[in-house]
Amino acid sequence: MSVITLIGSGQMASALTFPLIENGHEVRLVGSPLDGDIIDRLRRDRYHVNLKRTLHDGIRYYKIEDLAESLQDTDLVVCGVSSFGVDWFAEEILPILDEKIPVLSVTKGMLNEADGSLVTYPGYWEGKLQPGSKLGIYAIGGPCTARDLSDHDQSFVGFCGRNLEKLKWIRSLFETDYYVISLTDDVVGLESAVALKNGYALGTALAIGMAEKLGDDGVDHNNSEAALFQQSVKEMMDLLKIVGGRPENIMFAAGDLNVTVAAGRSRTVGLLLGKGYTIEAVMEELKGQTLEAVVIATRTAEAVKALAERGIVSLEDYPLLMHVDGLLNHGEKLNIPWKKFQKIM
Repeated sequence: MSVITLIGSGQMASALTFPLIENGHEVRLVGSPLDGDIIDRLRRDRYHVNLKRTLHDGIRYYKIEDLAESLQDTDLVVCGVSSFGVDWFAEEILPILDEKIPVLSVTKGMLNEADGSLVTYPGYWEGKLQPGSKLGIYAIGGPCTARDLSDHDQSFVGFCGRNLEKLKWIRSLFETDYYVISLTDDVVGLESAVALKNGYALGTALAIGMAEKLGDDGVDHNNSEAALFQQSVKEMMDLLKIVGGRPENIMFAAGDLNVTVAAGRSRTVGLLLGKGYTIEAVMEELKGQTLEAVVIATRTAEAVKALAERGIVSLEDYPLLMHVDGLLNHGEKLNIPWKKFQKIM
């Protein structure tokens, strides 16, 4: 039996308690500073108000004030914060961790720098460590929704990190017959792939909103959604090459794109934009929800534009991304540039 401390009681971190408990481990779930109400309810009856599932008996729940206690004798720390908690985790959590204890992140996303570089969250956190630190940071990527994982739906994801032997041990804590895990040392490739899909899920879901607005009885509009899906995969593949990720990671980007378009907030943003909402109206409609698709699409577009200014890429190769950026940040009207998707190969 190992002891696993999950910091951040969001949906995915909480869903990961299912395979961990079922594998016989001691599980400690720590709420972030914003998770007090979640922890109070879990302590009362084990029901997670956002995940909408009852967690297994035996999990120990902590508020952030009791973080030090939750870390005693732990074997693995799981970072379960959203992308908006990345700096908090870097500033408040990383400095107090025992560098002999590995960290596994479920947080998806990237940061962009002024020169157009895109930095994964594991890379960003490693840059915040003290010189000489041996703290190992690993991460999860791939198509997996928290509720489906909680319900034991067959899930296939990737774990990444530089030390494959340590990664095999981490996998052994989590893997079950329904939670299947590939391993890779290509952290940039896997983490970039699954970060990019949020912005492109928004772009693909435009077709769903357009179809709902038309209200055509008997017309499925599958072609238009598929066209946006394949253009998304094409642009993500090009971006993977730019950041230096191995091309095989496109499978995780495509799988994650598929599951995100099927359900979730990224789908909802794209759907509403496809129905003709302005981004301001979308933000009002979804007020109080974390809209990571808006963040990653904007960051990716800013990076591509910076790279284009340096002559490294051409904006013409990213017509869907540029249109999404126009909808989100420049007051453009919905007008998908279908003809710009055409290529001579």
